[in-house]
Amino acid sequence: MASLSERLQSARDQAAGKQATGKHAAGRSDDVPSVDGSGGHAAGASAPPPSGSPLADRRPAVPQPEGSAARRTLASKEADRLEQLKSDVHDQLLRELGPHLYDADMDQDDLDQKVRTVLTEVLSAQETPISVGDRHRITQEISDDILGYGPIDPLLRDPDVSEVMVNGATSVWVERAGRLQEAEVRFNDEAHLRRTIDKIVSRIGRRVDESSPMVDARLPDGSRVNAIVPPLAVDGSALTIRKFADDPYQTEDLIGFGTMSADTADFLEACVRGRLNIIVSGSTGAGKTTTLNVLSSYIPSDERIVTIEDAAELQLHQDHVVRLESRPPNIEGKGAITIRDLVKNSLRMRPDRIVVGEVRDASALDMLQAMNTGHDGSICTLHSNGPRDTLSRLETMVLMAGMDLPIRAIREQVASAVDLIVHQTRLRDGSRRITHITEVERMEGDVITLQDVFVFDHSAGFDEHGRALGSLRTTGLRPKFLEKLAHENVAVDPLVFRMGG
Repeated sequence: MASLSERLQSARDQAAGKQATGKHAAGRSDDVPSVDGSGGHAAGASAPPPSGSPLADRRPAVPQPEGSAARRTLASKEADRLEQLKSDVHDQLLRELGPHLYDADMDQDDLDQKVRTVLTEVLSAQETPISVGDRHRITQEISDDILGYGPIDPLLRDPDVSEVMVNGATSVWVERAGRLQEAEVRFNDEAHLRRTIDKIVSRIGRRVDESSPMVDARLPDGSRVNAIVPPLAVDGSALTIRKFADDPYQTEDLIGFGTMSADTADFLEACVRGRLNIIVSGSTGAGKTTTLNVLSSYIPSDERIVTIEDAAELQLHQDHVVRLESRPPNIEGKGAITIRDLVKNSLRMRPDRIVVGEVRDASALDMLQAMNTGHDGSICTLHSNGPRDTLSRLETMVLMAGMDLPIRAIREQVASAVDLIVHQTRLRDGSRRITHITEVERMEGDVITLQDVFVFDHSAGFDEHGRALGSLRTTGLRPKFLEKLAHENVAVDPLVFRMGG
């Protein structure tokens, strides 16, 4: 057995070793040198401990990960955990609700209430701890997926978003104030996106699959939907939704946006009440349908209006409106009802006004026939680059009807039927402006003469933010159809046509 003095010396040596170890762990540079991973001394480190020191044979401390890297790793694990929890809750909810989700007889409010009740119960039964904020987020996302349209549902609720474009499961874009921006939402995979598309189109009796890979549809609020799926869409299903406000734009809104001026609005209102035949033309996304909706609101409430569209989206507030919608062929390629069929049928429905959402094919001939057979005051839209191109496209679409008509006969029909062209353009700054209001006058030889009544003035250029400074101005010329308006007891203030207005 060791003597008392030996035991005391051993205790002192152990205490000194513990003290040195504490200094080394704390990283005291005056006691312990910094050592790199290879065993060499780091630059600027203090001298190594003398040979025989208790620290001479100690291994260097293992470097710990940076704080930010550790936090990122923790956040990633937490996100994965919440995604797994969301997936588990979603699957369990589908198992418990079963066929109720697709019961056509169940009221939508009852279905909403049932889904949220079961969702709350399923989340409460989960053993995984979850914060109040994460619980609310998961509840909202699952509700959107089952009751709404998945990750794009918040975008559809956003009043600042005018269009939603899905280019495959991982690429979603939106349009705000006429500008495209990438959204921070994603679908889980292609199957998730296809389920959302199927939910949209099935509610109006349409379908989309490999045999019928393109579809036009609409949401309950009237928003226009186009979907195209593989094999036509190479990089995954594409979904485009053009939103429409719950409260449709009025004249004051378009004046505020700069789409038209107050004088222009008064003039167009007189043209509609005076039963002129009007074509609203422009490129895709120029705002033709919005302008058509505003023009249609000028129709007197005591007249019978028949609207004809591919996907019903016009929002008229008159009492006497009959809405017709075309129908694509069924799975056997039969049963299609075209715009042309509906225009023909509308003539037997005693209409005072015929409003066609878009003329894009042989229905142009039937529309001209309607305008020339006593159905004055008809309005339609048409894709074109300008007023002159509008007439050229109209001629081409009439020829698509297969009638062997000479060009001069077609142009005489057009000159007789159409009174006014309202051309709209989407400018570089994203704004939508009416750039031409043009009267269709008469035939001179083989050419239809046009006269601009209002023209957009581009000479003002753009401001420092790239916004257009121009406005719609009168040319100072009075249209020839003022006499026709007078016969309808509609007067136009001559000051509307003053130069500089």
